[in-house]
Amino acid sequence: MEKAMHGAHGVGYETYKRKHEVRMQVEKRRENEYVESRRMIADLDRKVHANI
Repeated sequence: MEKAMHGAHGVGYETYKRKHEVRMQVEKRRENEYVESRRMIADLDRKVHANI
């Protein structure tokens, strides 16, 4: 888990766990990535169904 946190977010899990500000930044980034991925899926879905 430590390597994954460090690789994906640039902070270690212990820092994430202890520092509220860091945790909020990481979670905000995760939320933005999730919203962007949902938008991409919706766009692809529209394109697929438009060609039918």
